Amino acid sequence: MGQLFHSVLLIEEKCRGCTRCIKNCPTEAIRVRAGKARINAERCTDCGECIRTCDNYAKTAITDPLSRLKDYEYAIALPAPALYSQFGPDVDPATVLAALIDMGFDDVFEVAYGADISTFLTVEYLRRNKRKGPMISAACPAVVRLIQVRFPALIDSLIPVDSPMACSGKLAKEAKSRELGICEGKIGAFFITPCPAKVTWVREANNLGSFAVDGAISISDVYGEVAKRLPEVIPPYPKPKASSAGAGWGRTGGERIAAGIGKSLVVDGIHNVIDVLEQLEMGKLSDIRFVEAQACTGGCVGGALTVLNPFIGRMNLEALVARLETPPNLFEELDIDLNLLRRFDEFAIKPQIVAVPAFRLDQDVSRAISKAEMIEKVVNELPGLDCGSCGSPHCRALAEDIVQGLAVDTDCVFKLREEIEILAEQLFEMAKKSPPALKDNDAFSKPWE
Repeated sequence: MGQLFHSVLLIEEKCRGCTRCIKNCPTEAIRVRAGKARINAERCTDCGECIRTCDNYAKTAITDPLSRLKDYEYAIALPAPALYSQFGPDVDPATVLAALIDMGFDDVFEVAYGADISTFLTVEYLRRNKRKGPMISAACPAVVRLIQVRFPALIDSLIPVDSPMACSGKLAKEAKSRELGICEGKIGAFFITPCPAKVTWVREANNLGSFAVDGAISISDVYGEVAKRLPEVIPPYPKPKASSAGAGWGRTGGERIAAGIGKSLVVDGIHNVIDVLEQLEMGKLSDIRFVEAQACTGGCVGGALTVLNPFIGRMNLEALVARLETPPNLFEELDIDLNLLRRFDEFAIKPQIVAVPAFRLDQDVSRAISKAEMIEKVVNELPGLDCGSCGSPHCRALAEDIVQGLAVDTDCVFKLREEIEILAEQLFEMAKKSPPALKDNDAFSKPWE
C-alpha cells in the first residue's frame, strides 16, 4: 500500500522510558532505547493501545484541527455513533447534530446511517459469496492493519465492504454536490473519530487518491464544545436518518446484531482479537460464518480518542439504541438507493488490501532460516523472565533484535550482570598478581648474587 502514514506519535520529551507501552503493544512495534520509546512504523497498527497505557502522556494521535473547515466551501460533519455515547443515557442525537452545526459545520451526515448501508452490503456479500469458512468484517481499520501485518493469510477472509465512515463520506458529498451544484472537491467531509486508526485510514486513502473523507477530528477535541452547546441549541434540529441498528454499531456486537448473521463470533480488545485470529489462522473455527472484531474494548465507545469510560459509554449507547425504533423492513424504509448499493464497486474497499511483511526476518529465505535458528540459540541463553528491562517486550523479542543487529546481549540486565561478575573475577585475579620486578623470588635472585 506504499508509504504508510501513522497517526500515533511519540512526544519524546514526555517519555520516561518506563516500558509500559512495550508490554501492551499488540504487534511488538515499540522498543525503549537510550531511555526513550521508539515506534517501528512497519509494525504499528495505530490501535491506540500505547496512548491508553502511557501514564506520562508521551503518546498522542495526529488529528485534524477544526480550523481545517475553512479549507472548503462547504463542510460536513460525519459523527461516529460513539459520539452520542459521550453525553449520557438520555442524549437526543438530534441535539448533538445541532451542536455540531452550531460549532461551524454547514451540515451533518450520520455515520450510523452509513452503518445501515454497510449492514446491507455485508448481508448481500455473504448471501452471494459461497466461500466456506469464516469471513471477517473490515470495519475496524486497526484490525485490518493487524491482519496485514501479522496475519496475512487471513486477508482473503476480509469482507471487501467499505466502513460506515467511508460509505457516509461518499453519500454525503454526492448528495450535497447535486443539491448545491458545486463539485465534490469543494465539499469537505470530516469524520468525528473515536480512534487513531481511523485517522490513519483517512490520510492513507487521501494519499492514494480516494477522497470520500477529507479529514478526521477526534471526539475528545469536539467533546467540550458539543457538551457546552447541548443545553443551548434550539429547534429545528437536523432529523436523524439512521436506524437503531446503525447507531448500535458503536459498541461491540452492534454489527452482528444489525446484520442478523447466525453462526457469528464477536470479539473486542486488541489482544483478544489476536487470540481469535490465531485460531482462525489455524483453521480451528471453521463452523463460524462471520467474525466481528473490534480493536478497542467495548467497540468504538472504547476508542483511545473518546472521553468517557468505555463501559459507561456502552451503557449510554445501549440506552439510546433501546429508545430508537428500527423499521421491520429496514432497507425499504431507509432513504437508500438500493440500485446504487447493489453495484458493489461503488462501496468496495479500495485499493486492494495487501500484506505488509513487517515480521519478515530477511528477504532471502535461506538467511531468514539461518536467523531463525540463531534466534532460538540466543533465546536459550537468555533468562526467559520477560521483564522488559532490556527495552524489548520479552526475551524472544530481544533475541530477534540481537540477531537483526538492533541490540546486544548485554542489553539484558542479567547477561550484563554475568559479564560484570566475570570481569570482576578477572580483575580480582589480576590484582593478586604483581610484576616480576616487584616479586621476592629466590629463584630469580641467585644468579645475580
